[in-house]
Amino acid sequence: MAFPRTAVVSVMNQSPSQSPSDSRSQSHRHDERTITNPPVLHDPTPFGYSHAVSAPGELVFLAGQYASDASGAPVPGGFGAQVELAFDRLEAALAGVGLGLRHVVRLGTFVVDHDPGRLGILGKALHARFGERLPAQTLSGVASLALPGMLFEVDAIAVRPSPRGQDRP
Repeated sequence: MAFPRTAVVSVMNQSPSQSPSDSRSQSHRHDERTITNPPVLHDPTPFGYSHAVSAPGELVFLAGQYASDASGAPVPGGFGAQVELAFDRLEAALAGVGLGLRHVVRLGTFVVDHDPGRLGILGKALHARFGERLPAQTLSGVASLALPGMLFEVDAIAVRPSPRGQDRP
């Protein structure tokens, strides 16, 4: 079964079923992720994620990042400040392996004492960082994280693109 809300974002590989008028389908020249939000499921983009994301290449797994100082100690601050710093740390980890946020296909987010207010803060941060090209995401509300004072943590799976012509039929 083909779903029309599949955005194949490499222009050369654009799906004929992709509709330019579909607000959930977008094309970007240097982004080879395929983002799929089937119409039989709710539109997840207002909540800061996509239902499915795939990409050709090598998987890169990134450990949980949180608001920390240079020694790894949690940085005190409110939830919003911790979210921003955790995403800064995630970007630094990605840069360390030569990647960026545009290579992320999945996020795992962990929120202490999750509530709708925190969901709104996280959603705004995700849209600010990823725009409308949102990765798949699982959000877990948790009682606590690894260290006292941590309110948010994010891990990720990214894809290092294959050289042109490889991993393609």
